[in-house]
Amino acid sequence: MRLSEIFRLVGLNLSQNKSKVILTSTGILVGAATIMLVIAIGTGGKMEVAEQFKNLNAGAIDISYEYQGNSSRGGRSGGFGGGGMSGGGGMQMPSGGGMPSGGGMPDMGGGGMPDMGGMFSMFGGFSQNQNTEKITLSTDEVDSLTSGIAELSAASISYTTKSSVEGGDLEESTSYTIAGVKDNYAEMSNLTMAIGEFLTEENDTYKEKVCILGYSVAKEIFGSALDAYDESVYIDNRPYVVNGVLDEMGTVASGISPDDAIFIPYETGIKYLTGKDVSPTITLVADDVNNVEMVMEQAESILGGLYPNATFTMSDAGSKMEAASKSNETLTMLLAAMAVIVFIVGGIGIMNVLFVSVKERTNEIGILKAIGCSQRDILLEFLLEAACISFIGAVLGVLSALAITPIIEQLSVRVELSWWGALLSLLFRCITGTIFGFYPAWKASRLVPVVALNQE
Repeated sequence: MRLSEIFRLVGLNLSQNKSKVILTSTGILVGAATIMLVIAIGTGGKMEVAEQFKNLNAGAIDISYEYQGNSSRGGRSGGFGGGGMSGGGGMQMPSGGGMPSGGGMPDMGGGGMPDMGGMFSMFGGFSQNQNTEKITLSTDEVDSLTSGIAELSAASISYTTKSSVEGGDLEESTSYTIAGVKDNYAEMSNLTMAIGEFLTEENDTYKEKVCILGYSVAKEIFGSALDAYDESVYIDNRPYVVNGVLDEMGTVASGISPDDAIFIPYETGIKYLTGKDVSPTITLVADDVNNVEMVMEQAESILGGLYPNATFTMSDAGSKMEAASKSNETLTMLLAAMAVIVFIVGGIGIMNVLFVSVKERTNEIGILKAIGCSQRDILLEFLLEAACISFIGAVLGVLSALAITPIIEQLSVRVELSWWGALLSLLFRCITGTIFGFYPAWKASRLVPVVALNQE
């Protein structure tokens, strides 16, 4: 039998059994849509992780300190603390007082009373290990870490706070995140400029009132990066010249969202916005990702020597990236397991339908064999029927995936559809029909003509 005649028979059989084809295709439809969405969600998750951490150096380490004591009890516990909001990827800290920059003599508390920590501890009413001092991290600690750790490629300090901003197209005062950073912050966080230049060491040394706008901030205030350049904004009622605008980043760099922040020189912010009432975060960058653990241990040792009873919060970008990647991989594996289950269920559905079809068409098979059709012709006919049912279901599944995607995206799940995902989905479902349709087709091809013709 010619191949064209086999295709014609397949078409006739499928058109005469539309309800069976539709019902069987439903299982394939679900499987095809699932496979396509698994690939799309997995790809979207990987891209989300990559974008989230594209501005973080894998060797970056953030060091912060959380004040946990009661300010009404003096006690020199020795430790970093303070108010403001932590920048540079550290934890956000409650507002509170601080010591002079440089980590000198801690605040005695209680109006300059002598240290009573030991006395309270003796009576069981106070623990010297409790972090009761409000000590502010400073560039002195950064210098100590830089000189004490040889495996560093860079080190910096930063903080964030909220302040009212006016100017440009703003009709009223609006609160924005203000980040006080050093001149090397952009390089450490892989930030690039859309226009202008980033803050310089001179800006910081002379406490100049200049700023760098995030991409979204520039658009909100001035309409565009170009219009914002060299203009002025008023931060806490003081004018700041816009020295530049960052490229759109769409992610978080060292705990700060660059698009939505205004960057000012570190010392300028200390002088005009926060005073000493701030809790910065120190960011260290190891010269090799394999040295991250060593750098963290050395940093803890150095800071522990400066403040013996302090407890520090240390986090490295590599661990964050690894945790996010593992979460995405787990989600992808769960979805893939679902796709396999649907794959099997859909295949069993095809196999059952073909078994029924063989039973119903036994006489037809006997006639075909009696007029000279070979076993290969019968096998090919049933396999093509299975493949066609799978293909129809796969096409409907791909279309369903495209229709479902906007709904999934409304649930804040990133979906990245691709043509190769659709192609792979079609291929898998056709393979499903072929694999699960082979045995019924083989059974049909093995029927003895005389027995088949006598079958009722």
